[in-house]
Amino acid sequence: MQLLLKEIRHNPLLWMLVFVPIVLVVENVAPTAHTALFVLAVLSIVPLAALLSHATESVAEKTGDAIGGLLNATLGNLTELIIAIAALHAGEYTLVKASIAGAIVTNSLFMLGASFLLGGLRYHVQEYNRAGGRMYAALLLMATIALLAPAAVADLDQARGQVMAQTLSTGLAVLLICAYGLGLLFSLKTHKELFESGDHGETGGAGWPIGLAVSTLLVVTVLVALVSEIFVSSVQKAGETLGLSSAFVGFIIVALVGAAAEMAVAFSAARKNRLDMSVSIALGSASQIALFVAPALVLLSYVIGPKPMDLQFWPGAVTMVMIASVTSCFVTNSGRSAWFIGALLMFIYAIFAMTLYMVPPGSHGPV
Repeated sequence: MQLLLKEIRHNPLLWMLVFVPIVLVVENVAPTAHTALFVLAVLSIVPLAALLSHATESVAEKTGDAIGGLLNATLGNLTELIIAIAALHAGEYTLVKASIAGAIVTNSLFMLGASFLLGGLRYHVQEYNRAGGRMYAALLLMATIALLAPAAVADLDQARGQVMAQTLSTGLAVLLICAYGLGLLFSLKTHKELFESGDHGETGGAGWPIGLAVSTLLVVTVLVALVSEIFVSSVQKAGETLGLSSAFVGFIIVALVGAAAEMAVAFSAARKNRLDMSVSIALGSASQIALFVAPALVLLSYVIGPKPMDLQFWPGAVTMVMIASVTSCFVTNSGRSAWFIGALLMFIYAIFAMTLYMVPPGSHGPV
């Protein structure tokens, strides 16, 4: 605990943790102050992301970059899962689907691209274990193909299309979760030697004891989940005021803020030439969302949603996810990166963001 307090005292960014209790109090006292809640939530997520970054790096020093990246991606996606569950319970399926597709694209293009760019600005050429990147990219591509199937079935039979798409989505949800489990077995058990990190990279100095790091990870993850839920509820009202569509809010804004903690770790690791961890976080998180979070939400919708949710996304979202998946497969094939590759990935993401910004409020894809 002394190490944690020392870190907070010596890091001005962590002084912003004072906004965490403030936003929780304001949410209870003035729940309709959406603009204030939006600003406070953003100011709270930033220091929580920094604290999560330090704790995860301490765990990674004990477990290795591959498992450390997997742990960070899992905790980061737990936040997004909680956010999506809240929207699912409210029946806001357009926002749920937009946040799922947006999280996949944000992680595989923006987070990966920014990691390549930030690391490449410091190191001429960076290398990473391409086996991990290729496996995550392949899983992501397979999941994207699964997202195409319900829309294809719905278009074949207009009379029974929705029922067929719902039934198919349920089956695909079980299949994707099984594929995710087999991917974990392959990378962490049967062929774990293929995913070992190289010796390159900075260690970043002495980390926290494993007990303190894990405890901090758990507590901060819960706080990020609470603050992110407040952020989502306020950003929707802010979106209406600013004239933004639900697609843009979910695809861009919610995805970026929801991934803030993971981005902090991935960017820090890239600057220390620990690109194995950055790639593991970015593509591992994207594949987890596609293979676990999205299917889990489909199954949970039978219990907590007003009606079952399917995996039928609107065509534009599926197209963007497919492009992001294919691009990830392409850029991770060599196991080497430079700053320009990262810049190209971020340009693709910017094209998507600009396109969605033009979507008028009230426009919806299939729900």
